[in-house]
Amino acid sequence: MDVGGNAAKGRSGFFRTKSVEESLRDTQEPEHALKKSLSALDLTVFGVGVIIGTGIFVLTGKVAKENAGPAVALSFVAAGVVCALAALCYAEFASTVPVAGSAYTFSFATLGELPAWIIGWDLVLELALGCAVVAVGWSGYLRSIMDNWGWHLPSVLSGGEQSGFHFDLLAFLLVAVLTAVLVAGMKLSARVTAVVVAIKLAVVLIVIVVGAFFIKGHNYTPFVPPAVRSEGAEAGIKAPLIQLISGFEPSQFGVMGIFTAAAVVFFAYIGFDIVATAAEETRNPQRDVPRGILGSLIICTVLYVAVSIVVTGMQHYSQLSVDAPLADAFKAVGHPFWAGLIAFGAVVGLTTVCMILLLGQSRVFFAMSRDGLLPRFFSRVHPTRGTPYRSTILLGGIVAIVAGFTTIEELAELVNIGTLFAFVVVAVGVVVLRRTRPDLPRAFRTPFVPWLPAVSVLATLWLMLNLPAETWLRFAVWMAIGCVVYFLYGYRNSRVRKPARQD
Repeated sequence: MDVGGNAAKGRSGFFRTKSVEESLRDTQEPEHALKKSLSALDLTVFGVGVIIGTGIFVLTGKVAKENAGPAVALSFVAAGVVCALAALCYAEFASTVPVAGSAYTFSFATLGELPAWIIGWDLVLELALGCAVVAVGWSGYLRSIMDNWGWHLPSVLSGGEQSGFHFDLLAFLLVAVLTAVLVAGMKLSARVTAVVVAIKLAVVLIVIVVGAFFIKGHNYTPFVPPAVRSEGAEAGIKAPLIQLISGFEPSQFGVMGIFTAAAVVFFAYIGFDIVATAAEETRNPQRDVPRGILGSLIICTVLYVAVSIVVTGMQHYSQLSVDAPLADAFKAVGHPFWAGLIAFGAVVGLTTVCMILLLGQSRVFFAMSRDGLLPRFFSRVHPTRGTPYRSTILLGGIVAIVAGFTTIEELAELVNIGTLFAFVVVAVGVVVLRRTRPDLPRAFRTPFVPWLPAVSVLATLWLMLNLPAETWLRFAVWMAIGCVVYFLYGYRNSRVRKPARQD
């Protein structure tokens, strides 16, 4: 097995690696090189733009009411710590191997081609599916606002749970427009994202500041509600995998409720890792990528904690709405205007989430194509824009169609397990690359290696075990399909196996 970057060894095995030097050389091929135009601020904006989404508007009240009470603020802190462990590993890898593809590229340099293919295949699905789900959610919010204004789309073009033919026109148009923006250039994408994120953050800050005036101290009592046996827990394959393995009976609230809630709110943080997919398009990746990853995570953690403190102070946790807790909390104190503003913020927020998910999955697809594991046709960049326009248009078109014709909320948990799987791979890869390539210059070094990555792996696996067994089964099926594709196409056309192969 070639783990040291020696191109002469291990070319025929499934675990042949692609050295860091080879990956960096690929970024210099004129027809396959992405344009470098991003700064640390751009990356931080991307990170905040994808993390701050429906989680801050919906998830906060749900877990407060069902799992942790006012102590949900501590749940956000715990989830933030777990994310920080993964973020430190991502920061070292992205600054050492500033190449498009994120966890796919990192695993290729450490674990080998087959593991890299598996994680790449996983990420393309997760990010594309996540984008489609977000687009459908965005459409629902916008239709609600339009209905309030007296504007109504024909039912056949409104999507949603309907019998007979239906097409979600708004979701389709959103993905199509964002695809065009991404093709036009990364700098334009960064500018659009910056404007939208500024609006979104302004709405969130207004909610925090205005909501603080309606806080009532008695709503924080008890801050950690006493533990009670969970009622109506899921059974069978819909139950968390850890429950099926251990047979324990889940409970709500108490100290364990804080950690149960942390496993749920963790998914509100997913997205900071997408910053790493833009490393190749960053002017100074060694300095700016770690700043973008860690900066966006810190900002979002502070906002999440502040929002959770405000919403549980405005209304007693037992009375919080599950569907729209922030908006309904303002309605409960007699201020529907702010509730409408929150709905507007949700629409704006989901726009950037959708665009950055599109960006991430097109970059992973591009990196796999450049390595020959997918057709090389899709790794050519636009001659003037410097963007991977072919892969972006292909995937954007597929996502737009999926978002237009299906309601796929039930598959949303696949996004979570795929991202957590990537976290495990990156943490393991940091340790492997430290041992196999200690000579590599590292602008950012993960502290306390191998202990910190080991803790990151354990914490991530714990969260994965809290996902339903049904999600694990779907994930296994998709991975099996990916292995078939790899052996039929990727293995035969890999540029690492055939370095002299030309287009």
